[in-house]
Amino acid sequence: MYAKLPFKYLTNSAILFFSFAWLLCPGLQDNVSASSYNELVKLVGENDSVLVADMQGNIIFSKNKEKRLAPASILKIFTSLAAIHYLGRDFRFSTEFYKDKNLSLKIKGYGDPLLLSENLAEISRILAKKIEKSNTIAFNNIIIDDSYFKYPVIIPGVSKSSEPYDAANSALCVNFNTVNFKKNINGEFISAEPETPLIPFAAAKIKSSGIDNGRITFSHDQNDSGLYAGHLLKYFLELEQIKLYGKVKHGFIDTNKDKILLKYTSNFSLEEIIAKLLEFSNNFISNQLLIATGAKLYGHPGTLEKGVLAVSSYARDILKLKNFTIVEGSGISRKNSISAIFMYKTLCEFKPFRNLMRHEEKEYYKTGTLCGINTRAGYIENSKGDLYCFVVMINTKGKSTKNIMKKIYKIMEK
Repeated sequence: MYAKLPFKYLTNSAILFFSFAWLLCPGLQDNVSASSYNELVKLVGENDSVLVADMQGNIIFSKNKEKRLAPASILKIFTSLAAIHYLGRDFRFSTEFYKDKNLSLKIKGYGDPLLLSENLAEISRILAKKIEKSNTIAFNNIIIDDSYFKYPVIIPGVSKSSEPYDAANSALCVNFNTVNFKKNINGEFISAEPETPLIPFAAAKIKSSGIDNGRITFSHDQNDSGLYAGHLLKYFLELEQIKLYGKVKHGFIDTNKDKILLKYTSNFSLEEIIAKLLEFSNNFISNQLLIATGAKLYGHPGTLEKGVLAVSSYARDILKLKNFTIVEGSGISRKNSISAIFMYKTLCEFKPFRNLMRHEEKEYYKTGTLCGINTRAGYIENSKGDLYCFVVMINTKGKSTKNIMKKIYKIMEK
């Protein structure tokens, strides 16, 4: 009868009784001392969950392991795992460049989340050499084709702020769809990153933002992200003495008529992208991977819905999980709802890739934070060399994972 009662309904004597029973009976988390167990139980509220397990699959501590809670950014571990499964650990994004009969330069993006200023400079040098051989020294328009993702991509939980974590997702974007800027001693706006020039297109957006320094993001308004990529490429092409007389505008590639000049493959493998995603907890990269995964599985154009369907299918069909809600891939939405068991099974599969996570001393981990929500998940190696995985999900306002992690460390050293 008592075994079915939650701890809040048990007397101190009953808790003590079950603590001794747990110590004496085989299979009842026998690696944890009664005192450590009770201390940890008290720290885990009704809106929290904790799970600790060894890598043989033995759960040595859990409370509320089936309770669905908001995961915040630890969801990125799961999104990364699903992307590895469907795209492949060595997958690399590409961006294509074409020339049409009207001498327009066309760019088609496929969702590369790490297309940076340095890459556009490299691409411009490569294109200059190819163009020189064909005796073409000028183009008319630069045409942006970002149709590989359906426009616009609206992510639940993302607002129209200037914060980098609110950057819009699209099939063609540069520098995470952001510009980092500051004022010089003369009060003029300049780039805060030496490799990225402050081009007029970006300067106009900065002036209209009313912000003096920091970052602005390019939104879906007038599809700024693709246009910024085109204007920035124009700048680097002109450095290579390639003239452009027309405008930067949106359009489409016609593979039957347009001539391909270059298929640029990213310098970063999927594993390298995920390492950066997890290190910086980048929401933009997470959802680029989510949408690209959906496009790979269900065909383009990539959509949020296809991405969610892909990762949800992975959870159900591969991890054999039920009872979860995923609405996007970064954890920024409070509508995401998973359990500690969900994360535990994710960690079991992610073990070969744990080196992609942040690493401090003997812990590989990912944290998550939203207002009133603190989460942490990963792996810890104890002094004996035994590896454990842990999940801590705190949805109680005002609490953190800090004290719970101290108790978890104590448990694993027993």
